[in-house]
Amino acid sequence: MQKPPRPLPQATPETKEYWDGLKAHELRIQRCSDCSEFYFFPRPFCPSCHSQNVAFQKVSGKGKLHSYVIAHRGHPAFDAPYVIAIVELNEGPKMMTNIIGVDDPTPEKLPADAAVEIVFDDVNENVTLPQFKLV
Repeated sequence: MQKPPRPLPQATPETKEYWDGLKAHELRIQRCSDCSEFYFFPRPFCPSCHSQNVAFQKVSGKGKLHSYVIAHRGHPAFDAPYVIAIVELNEGPKMMTNIIGVDDPTPEKLPADAAVEIVFDDVNENVTLPQFKLV
């Protein structure tokens, strides 16, 4: 039996710059020009001070493993096991992603606060997904 296609995100007006950045192999997140806070997920106002004076900025794509779960069952489009993670970027925000490159993932192989960096997964010509690997 053939695997179903992987579900893919679709850009909205608020997220277009984020997805365009990933296609260019850049991680772009928003930063408030008034209070200087970085934040993720994209939205038209700063969640800290509520200013609308916000803009996307290229960031390092580096951070640390904050939390995760190892999925042994799940969507038929994914080969189990796979790691669903929360990564805390060096710039501060946390984002949900996958950790890749860990053969037979176990908690011993995925220590909390482990250093990670982004890997750009070019799924097709329109979608690039941010995934992370341990460094």
